[in-house]
Amino acid sequence: MNTYDFLIIGAGSIGTPLAYHLAKKGKKVCVLEKHASCGRGQNRAAIGGIRATHSDPAKIKICTMSLDQVRNMHSEHGIDIDWIEGGYLFPVYDTQRERNLKDLLKVQKKFGLNIDWIDADAIKELVPGISDNGLRGGTFSPNDGSASPLKTAGAFFKLATAAGAQFKFYENVLSMEVKDRKVVSVKTNKDTYSAAVIINAAGADAKDIGKMYGVDLPVYPDSHEAGITEPVKPFFKPMVVDIRPDSHSHNYYFYQNIEGQVVFCITPHPKIAGKDTDNTSEFLPLMIKRMLELYPRLRNLRIRRTWRGLYPMTPDGFPVVGVTNEIDNVFNAVGMCGQGYMLGPGLGKIISDMLIDNSKEYDFILKQLTLYRDFSGEEMLK
Repeated sequence: MNTYDFLIIGAGSIGTPLAYHLAKKGKKVCVLEKHASCGRGQNRAAIGGIRATHSDPAKIKICTMSLDQVRNMHSEHGIDIDWIEGGYLFPVYDTQRERNLKDLLKVQKKFGLNIDWIDADAIKELVPGISDNGLRGGTFSPNDGSASPLKTAGAFFKLATAAGAQFKFYENVLSMEVKDRKVVSVKTNKDTYSAAVIINAAGADAKDIGKMYGVDLPVYPDSHEAGITEPVKPFFKPMVVDIRPDSHSHNYYFYQNIEGQVVFCITPHPKIAGKDTDNTSEFLPLMIKRMLELYPRLRNLRIRRTWRGLYPMTPDGFPVVGVTNEIDNVFNAVGMCGQGYMLGPGLGKIISDMLIDNSKEYDFILKQLTLYRDFSGEEMLK
């Protein structure tokens, strides 16, 4: 049997940076991945946005740490991941959302976030040509940004392997043996493994993995579609998030990447439950209508491709992070609700500090994101 200090299931947005941070501390780490390489699940469908401007302390802390790592990837490690510090912009066109975002600003500033309310003229400077019909202003966080999910996954894989972590690709976890409240072996289609700590970072497959050690994880994937245009000369910087719902979608968001392509995504309503990742004919008409109403300047851009990815959702829209009451050597890092790319680097650092250094600094995160919460409510800026 292959024995390790840590056995991570899933080489995606969470598992790959986590492997780096654990191996960096001198631990023997193995990552099991059913796909051919890292980042081939939900990570490759991410559009690349990273923000710390959330509405709760746990995600603010995690994503602040993610931003620090991504922002400094080139200066510290010499790896270019196409980082752009363009900020996040939430334009507002009605009084209720203006009131909500201004109230939220008090919370966000309390946690040290660099975010402010800006007026309509400032928004029109950031996004020239944006519709100003009823534009009241909005919140803008200049230190948020974007990077390439593909290059980020590759960067953390390179760092993890250099630190000694092992990755086993094309290995699908088939079963686990549990004895005396511990997972004593993990069987794949190729081999059998054991570890002092098993970490479930399996994304959309987290619930299936949980069943193998007898824990019912409330993670339910649904589908979201995205697309990308041809490259053109840069003409706006921030990730623009329109939080107004309509009859078919809750919100949508878009930005221009380092190559000049406009990348866009939408949150469908109602949710499209399941693991289907086939493109649909409904996406583009719905997306184009909303984008052109907000930003007519996009009208003549040609779309190169669209794709569909999975959001491993929980009932309240927050991740599940921490140990289980039933099994002593399992740690869950699941249910990222479509934000695994922005949560992964920070969560990897935090989990490694918890499990290796016994850090108590992040106990509030474990308390908030515990599996045993009541899952009521929902984050405002999901």
